[in-house]
Amino acid sequence: MDSINRNQPEHNRQDLAAAAAVERIQEMSDDADSCFFCTAPLAGSETGGTRPMSIKKADASGALYFLSASDSHKNAEIEADPNVRLYLQSAKHSGFLVLDGHASISRDREQIDALWNPIMKTWFTEGKDDPRITVIRVAAESGYYWDNKHGEFIAATKMVIGAALGKTLDDSIEGTVAP
Repeated sequence: MDSINRNQPEHNRQDLAAAAAVERIQEMSDDADSCFFCTAPLAGSETGGTRPMSIKKADASGALYFLSASDSHKNAEIEADPNVRLYLQSAKHSGFLVLDGHASISRDREQIDALWNPIMKTWFTEGKDDPRITVIRVAAESGYYWDNKHGEFIAATKMVIGAALGKTLDDSIEGTVAP
């Protein structure tokens, strides 16, 4: 997280911890519905460890859940190094979140049943009982968000008025999240 600029004025800064951080993670993951899921590439791999993934759930601890194939590069990369980074964007001009966490892989049938959606048959041709299905749980350890204070409509209105006046009407807010 060293590359994140934390030199924002205090009035635009709101660090979140515990329940407030979990609530932010849940809201943004529900709105985003997907993210870029980043793993450390395996040694000798020419491809990076970044791919889009559909977020299936964010639980009461702020952990995010995904379904994945046991024979995927992503699962192999997690087994080699469980530290991951997730990038979410919940709206066109707002709702940005980056999370660092620890990923674990399971074959928990209850979780698979709870997370299953028929569209997943595109990747798991044998359906919910496909033996390749695994659940990835990412326990968020830290993160940073960028958003607006008053919603998309007010932020857009302030941008238009600010441009017309030649004045910055900043509606942004940002801070750390620590579930």
